[in-house]
Parts: sequence; C-alpha cells; structure tokens
Amino acid sequence: MNPSLKFILAFIISLEISLKASLVTNLIVIAFSLTYLLITRIKIKELILLIILPFIAAFTIFATLYWFSPEPDPYYAWNLSTRVYVYIFTIASVARNTTATEFARSLEQNLHLPSKFAYGVLAAINIIPKMKMAVKQIRTSAMMRGMYLSFWSPVLYFKAILVALNSADNLAQGMESHGYIENQKRSTIVKIPLTTKDWIVFFTLLILVNISLFCFK
Repeated sequence: MNPSLKFILAFIISLEISLKASLVTNLIVIAFSLTYLLITRIKIKELILLIILPFIAAFTIFATLYWFSPEPDPYYAWNLSTRVYVYIFTIASVARNTTATEFARSLEQNLHLPSKFAYGVLAAINIIPKMKMAVKQIRTSAMMRGMYLSFWSPVLYFKAILVALNSADNLAQGMESHGYIENQKRSTIVKIPLTTKDWIVFFTLLILVNISLFCFK
C-alpha cells in the first residue's frame, strides 16, 4: 500500500477511535494490525517489544480508571487502555516495510508537499546517527580532560548544538553543489506509485472501521 495512504489511514483511524468509544473496534484494529505484522514477517523480538513497552502505559490507565476511580467503570478502563495498543500497532503497521526515504518521496509526490519539506525530513533522520556519534566523541574528549558530562549536562547539549549547526551548514552546501534549488521543479528518480488498488484498500478498511465503530460498543 502507498506510504502516504497508510499514514493517512492510520491517522484517521486513530482520530476516530479517540473520539468514539468502541472496545470491539479497538480489539479488531489491534488484531488486524497484529496479523499484518505477522504476515510481513516481523521479528519476534520486535513484536515482543511492541507488546511489552506500551504495557506500563496501558496498565496505568486501566488501574487509574478501575481501581482508583471513585466510580469504577470496567468498560471505560478497558477501552482507554486498549487505545494505547491501537496507536502503537497502527504506527508499527505504517512503518512496516516503508523506509524513511520512501515515505518522504511519497509525501512529495503523492501529497504534493514542498520538496524542501521532504528533503528536510530525510536530513533530520539521516543526521541522527551522526549526532549520536558526535555526542559520544564529545563525552569521550571531556573524560580525557578529567570532565564527566552527564546525560543532562548543559555543556554536552551546547556542544552538540554547535555540531548540529555545523552539520546543517555542510548539508546545505552539499545540496546546493548537487544542483538543488528551492521552489524549482525537480525530476523524479524513483517514483512512488499511487494505484487504484491502494485507493480500494484504503476506502475498504476505512469503511469497515467506521461500520464497526457505529455498530459495536
């Protein structure tokens, strides 16, 4: 399915579920997303993390509404706690088999967002590993001088910001040297197709979710 349509579908479903309470729909969306992840052969370790990490948030919501509420409501508690897994699994389904480059290209080609936005997203994503390495180098250099820079140290983040600014300047110069001109029409090297099949799947899933929302509690 087209990356942009997957993102829009997940966004609409998450928004509708947050506005209309339906425990059955929550469970259906979770089951469908889990099935999709299994079909696309997600690693067992990644699946376990998707289940375990949100558990604290889901359990906290359930406990607050069921055990510590003046008027406990089991249905409302289950409904809000399962929403956490709806959001997590829908996001995981969107990100599954979709790279950051494909998503940025889809935003530019299919949703017609400005190219500077798409390239900005790619630049931000690709600079993350370099920033991690830069932070390690800064901390190592400080330790060699007898200074320990903790995770919350202002000095560490000040130096990291300087590195980020320098990297941003180098990136801008590199893009200009490769012929990038803002607000100018660019050729498409890799096209992200938006087919009739994508639209059929999009509207089918959206209609089924809405039917479930208004038919089941």
